[in-house]
Amino acid sequence: MFLAVLYGLLWSFQTSAGYFPRVCVSPKNLMEKECCPPWEDDGSPCGQLSGRGSCQNILLSSAPPGPQFPFTGVDDRESWPSVFYNRTCQCTGNFMGFNCGSCKFGFGGPDCTERRLLVRRNIFDLSVPEKDKFLAYLTLAKHTTSPDYVIPTGTYSQMNNGSTPMFNDINVYDLFVWTHYYVSRDALLGGSEIWRDIDFAHEAPGFLPWHRLFLLLLEQELQKMTGDENFTIPYWDWRDAENCDVCTDEYMGGRHPANPNLLSPASFFSSWQIICSRLEEYNSRQALCDGTPEGPLLRNPGNHDKARTPRLPTSADVEFCLNLTQYESDSMDKAANFSFRNTLEGFASPRTGIADASQSSMHNALHIFMNGTMSQVQGSANDPVFLLHHAFVDRLVDISL
Repeated sequence: MFLAVLYGLLWSFQTSAGYFPRVCVSPKNLMEKECCPPWEDDGSPCGQLSGRGSCQNILLSSAPPGPQFPFTGVDDRESWPSVFYNRTCQCTGNFMGFNCGSCKFGFGGPDCTERRLLVRRNIFDLSVPEKDKFLAYLTLAKHTTSPDYVIPTGTYSQMNNGSTPMFNDINVYDLFVWTHYYVSRDALLGGSEIWRDIDFAHEAPGFLPWHRLFLLLLEQELQKMTGDENFTIPYWDWRDAENCDVCTDEYMGGRHPANPNLLSPASFFSSWQIICSRLEEYNSRQALCDGTPEGPLLRNPGNHDKARTPRLPTSADVEFCLNLTQYESDSMDKAANFSFRNTLEGFASPRTGIADASQSSMHNALHIFMNGTMSQVQGSANDPVFLLHHAFVDRLVDISL
């Protein structure tokens, strides 16, 4: 049952990743609401001549809005991506991507028929060259402009319904930071009105499959950027950890000797600039994060609110969570009891399965514990520890299946 739920949700996210293909942001594309670019190998839209896909109308659920968001027609993410595009490439077989030019996860070869099994490994099991390669790939991604995607700097209405496109270039790593921001940002209702109680990737059944897709897409982009088809994101097994084992200069960055909130100058990541962290500023301007650098990466692990998060997850916590038999229970939000998803996400106790608003455990505990950039939901992916953390969360999902 877990498997059917997870993968059903996963593939429903194929069109909701929040990506804007560079080839589809012209006034013509936006006003005609069509994104069916050619596949470069045969020159036909969606690779239709090669049988890879075709340009089709998007079919969306007609379900009414839920009580969590009592509005319609005010947020670009409603019925995604229909505000921007209502005709896109629908790919056949094992093909995927905005022009059907890529293979579905787990497949490769010129016709996407070759099964490929890639395994994520514990970061502490990597050899020194393997670990250094991973860090070098992240650094390269931070300094490589995405060839395929751009980010919007305004809403569709601010673009005059598409006639005045507003988009910026973004580097490969920050594309994913921005995507995590975009899916969880506040809703701009016009004027000074903001709706804060909204999040398309957390506090509900989609939390686990959305973040699985996030990791898979990032791995795919890093594989394309480096030509390393076997690359996978490693994980950090944080069970029973008493501190941030990966927070050393050898791995994800140690503490700055003069400022505990900054990373050591010897770290790969000490020069990284974060984006999408000035949430109240965006809200006050009714604006979107535009990818502009906003300051250094912050992290001060262990100096957090210990009343809310007294400890990191234990092996016993993980075992309790894995023994829960329901992927989701009736409430399907952060108040859910005996829910595998809600307990793993960290809104329910990993000792009782009962929702507890006063505590942050499991997945949430790691974010709180890092006490910095990673502790702010919308901008948390700025910290590369995010990848190791979510790769382990995703591993626990696999174990549960």
